Amino acid sequence: MSYRSGEGPIAPLVMPQLIPFAGFEQADAAVARLVEIYERNTAFIRDGFKMYAEGRLLPGQRVRAYYPAIRIKVSTYQAVDSRLSYGYVVEPGTYMTTITQPRLFERYLREQIHLLIQNHGVAVEIGESDVPIPLHFAFPEGYYVEGVFADSVGGALRDHFDVPDLAVTDDSIVNGTWRSRRGEPEPLAPFTAPRIDYSLHRLQHYTATAPQHFQSYVLFTNYQFYIDEFCRWAKEMLASGEGGYTALVEPGNVITLAGAGAQPSGPAPARMPQMPSYHLLRENNTGITLINIGVGPSNAKTITDHVAVLRSSAWIMLGHCAGLRTTQRLGDYVLAHGYVRQDHVLDDDLPVWVPVPPLAEIQVALEDAVAEVAGLSGWELKRIMRTGTVATTDNRNWELRDDNEPVRGLSQSRAIALDMESATIAANGFRFRVPYGTLLCVSDKPLHGELKLPGMASEFYRTQVGQHLQIGIRALESLRQMPYERLHSRKLRSFIETAFK
Repeated sequence: MSYRSGEGPIAPLVMPQLIPFAGFEQADAAVARLVEIYERNTAFIRDGFKMYAEGRLLPGQRVRAYYPAIRIKVSTYQAVDSRLSYGYVVEPGTYMTTITQPRLFERYLREQIHLLIQNHGVAVEIGESDVPIPLHFAFPEGYYVEGVFADSVGGALRDHFDVPDLAVTDDSIVNGTWRSRRGEPEPLAPFTAPRIDYSLHRLQHYTATAPQHFQSYVLFTNYQFYIDEFCRWAKEMLASGEGGYTALVEPGNVITLAGAGAQPSGPAPARMPQMPSYHLLRENNTGITLINIGVGPSNAKTITDHVAVLRSSAWIMLGHCAGLRTTQRLGDYVLAHGYVRQDHVLDDDLPVWVPVPPLAEIQVALEDAVAEVAGLSGWELKRIMRTGTVATTDNRNWELRDDNEPVRGLSQSRAIALDMESATIAANGFRFRVPYGTLLCVSDKPLHGELKLPGMASEFYRTQVGQHLQIGIRALESLRQMPYERLHSRKLRSFIETAFK
């Protein structure tokens, strides 16, 4: 450890030796330096915490280390290949972002850095930022620092270590509300390192699986029936060796490897988490993650706020809905091409007047998957699927309101279905630049006297869940085969965007 001046002789600041910014012209070398800085600095903080737990820190002595950062300086309005919607900056200037857990994001970082070097012909600079790593985030696996040691050794952690700072953990960059101060670099990536760390720890908490298991193609659902069917199908795939899948990870990081007769390893959690997740692993994280988000827009926002930092290739909502038209039947599918946002949880982040457009690549993949799995095509496909507007509400018992009010609004919007999560997931996909889509299944028709009752629901779920899930899986597998640059639509990008996807 070494001392640096700045806080006076009574409370010396203990930090590792500074690693200054240096230029790199190869993405691999740049990522290696990020790993070096991050791992050295987080180890330094953990060593300091060990000293604290053993009572070996002086009163008021502070231990600090900083996040690594990527910086690029562009001096001209040079022409770049803008067919890709990311990978370059649009104006001259200095751009920078802090980085956390570079090993977890290694492929992503290598691609983004390579594109910057290729498009601008300048070196990227790697060094230490001036953003301290909070103590809690120096333990990547979610080790709960305060609960383990703080009470037993006495004293306040804040007297010795940096703690999470909400001032640098917000979504101002993705929301388009970030404003620079004179001399401050422009943002290079959509999320800061503290914001990413916050979400990685939240993911572990909400889903009971480690962030490294999350795959690039994500399904959201709100019914356990889908989870049961997914696990059954996933284990069949692993036993047969089909699809290139290598393992299934369940809550508690219980792992079942590929191969006939493979048994799960690791203990299941004593109690299920709030939003359990299941990951069918494939090389380079190209497998499928399924998350049971529960009911309601608050859960939908919570989980997508956190999954977004992993920069998913696509996410799709598979859920049930109230059919609003007399011509619909129970079990019919609804492919959303527009949303009425009455969920309210994103009103402060994405104004309701902002349209959330359908993305052609996702829409085609879902429609083709319905046709393939159901064995229908063309005009016949319309017998079981309608494309239209989905309304999302935050009131589960909307049917109990005065009939005239909700029905009039739904009719004016031309909505064909109503649920509690789809618009939230789509809006957050739009906000976070993650391609999104929605395929719902009609489970009741409350406006027409067909309510979701226990006996009817059981029969409905039994006959429809398997097909619906297979449609979602087939759509994601189709998107995985698509050229990467085609999937990430320009519809998700604003006037001035960060270079990183």
